[in-house]
Amino acid sequence: MLQLSLLIPDAMSLKDKRRAIKSLKDRLGTRHNISIAEVGELDAHRECTLAIAQVSNSRRFTESCLSKIVDEVRMSRWVSLVDYELEWV
Repeated sequence: MLQLSLLIPDAMSLKDKRRAIKSLKDRLGTRHNISIAEVGELDAHRECTLAIAQVSNSRRFTESCLSKIVDEVRMSRWVSLVDYELEWV
C-alpha cells in the first residue's frame, strides 16, 4: 500500500480540493491497475492523504508501478507531494 500526503496550494475551498483530487485519482486509476481512496484530512481544503493499493504476485512489479505513481504525482501541477510511505502486506 502506498500512502501519499499531498498539498493542494491553489485550493480555496473543499470544492477546489475535491476537483484536484478527483482529477488526480481518475488519471492514476486510468493509467495503473490500482485502487485509490482519500483517507485523511477530509475536512482540510489544502491537505489530503491518499491510499493506493495494488495486488500482484510480484513485489518487483508492484514496486515499479508504485514508484511510477510517486513520480507522476511529483510531476502534477495541481498538487504537491509532501511525503509518501510504502507498506507491504
